[in-house]
Amino acid sequence: MEKILILLLVALSVAYAAPDPRGIIINLEEGELCLNSAQCKSKCCHHSSLLGLARCAPLASENSECSPKTLYGVYYKCPCERGLTCEADKTITGTITNTNFGICHDIGRSKQ
Repeated sequence: MEKILILLLVALSVAYAAPDPRGIIINLEEGELCLNSAQCKSKCCHHSSLLGLARCAPLASENSECSPKTLYGVYYKCPCERGLTCEADKTITGTITNTNFGICHDIGRSKQ
């Protein structure tokens, strides 16, 4: 019994010492299935239809369609990359139904 316990402890310590940098639940790559944007490296869990499977996707680039950040954590259109802002009509109905899409713009460039 002691030998089995020691063997189990050694196996657990080896598994813990060499973790995989890619996660099973978090730190997911683009294209992997997700339930929430917090799981993805890109911070965008995207689905194309209400019944479709959500997958990690890249953030929207400049002049691309986007969604403002949402509480749900799953998007029809991904939010903008860092430094860009999503110019969208932020109505209550659009927020609830997740249909308030816009276009990513560089706010620094638009002020000049």
